[in-house]
Amino acid sequence: MAMDAHEIETLIKAALPDARIEIRDLAGDGDHYAAVVVSSAFKGKSRVQQHQMVYEALRGNMGGQLHALALQTSAPDA
Repeated sequence: MAMDAHEIETLIKAALPDARIEIRDLAGDGDHYAAVVVSSAFKGKSRVQQHQMVYEALRGNMGGQLHALALQTSAPDA
């Protein structure tokens, strides 16, 4: 069963409460998403570390319920 955008956002928010999140369904199939995640928790972290934090938040659903997630992560500017 695929994950919906709201479920993805809820899981990320649980791990990164201050995150600003934008999610787009890329294929209209509920299986391929793009997400922009901005969180102060990413400050000082490499892009790989930021992505790992998001994948951790998804609690192992990547590759299962969630087939593909194109991530763009960053810390807030100010």
